[in-house]
Amino acid sequence: MSRFWSSVVHNLSPYVPGEQPKIDGLIKLNTNENPYPPSPRAVAAITANTDRLRLYPDPRATALREAIARRYGVTADEVFVGNGSDEVLAHAFPALLKHDAPLLFPDITYSFYPVYCRLYRVSYETVPLDAAMRVNLADYRRPGSAILLCNPNAPTGTALPRAAIEALLAEHPDRLVVVDEAYVDFGAESAVPLVARHDNLLVIQTLSKSRALAGLRVGFAIGQRPLIEALERVKDSFNSYPLDCFAIAGAVAAIEDEAWFEETRQRIIRSREALVRGLIELGCEVLPSQANFVFARHPSHRGADLAARLRERAVLVRHFQKPRIEDFLRITVGTDDECGRLIGLLRGMVS
Repeated sequence: MSRFWSSVVHNLSPYVPGEQPKIDGLIKLNTNENPYPPSPRAVAAITANTDRLRLYPDPRATALREAIARRYGVTADEVFVGNGSDEVLAHAFPALLKHDAPLLFPDITYSFYPVYCRLYRVSYETVPLDAAMRVNLADYRRPGSAILLCNPNAPTGTALPRAAIEALLAEHPDRLVVVDEAYVDFGAESAVPLVARHDNLLVIQTLSKSRALAGLRVGFAIGQRPLIEALERVKDSFNSYPLDCFAIAGAVAAIEDEAWFEETRQRIIRSREALVRGLIELGCEVLPSQANFVFARHPSHRGADLAARLRERAVLVRHFQKPRIEDFLRITVGTDDECGRLIGLLRGMVS
């Protein structure tokens, strides 16, 4: 604490990222990273761009926006890119979500949302998930300026179908709906096809998860042009060069390597299904997941205790000390060997 701190800093409770320790032999299932290396084409593209380091990157990241537009069937002017989806979200708060009426989002969801609200002084209200830990869209029939949904939701892994998102958009045509699709590629339906019909929809995705580029920091948003222009105005008032030349080149190659993407995501989906079966055999309650993680609890053991005992054995999972979910563990889907190691250790702990 310093006498030079502003009132904003004094009142912040910063987001706490997943632990990134350096432990020999660690099985790291706590931050939803992809367990497989990125596309070789992405690695080659990054290596090939070392000669551009003396130059500023393209502030518009034109090649990347065009690649994303081709992949998702939109125009490049309907694409915004940033330094990870967290930065894209950060720009959306002052650009599109700061209004007199409160922003609405679930009470159990990505914990960066309330942090951004406090940072940017955005009024918000949380809407409780139902008893099954699902989003009930009828509960959003209350005063508010906009709706923010993580779909599939984090940390629960449950997802709404595209038809439900479209019904929400139609029911609230004067509210912006932001859909954070960080995990959508692992089995859920993307809302991107709805963008052409709904000017109140912004979809945000990342290359960190399904394209194994968490270390490169690339995220993007897709929406109709006025929404994208708002994000660009904020970005160009903050940092004109959020993506470096390596990020742009590697992201373009990753987007274009459809074969690698499809093979890898299917491997993770199969491993998730096996992990769920293993956890259920141990007596765990496991929420339905369409993400690259599962959310599970054992009826006879505290989540904090299981997380601590796993950590002692060099296996990291994520535990949230929060109401309603304090006994759950969020477990990233690793390789089959990593998931098997986790199940073996849990078997010895809960039997």
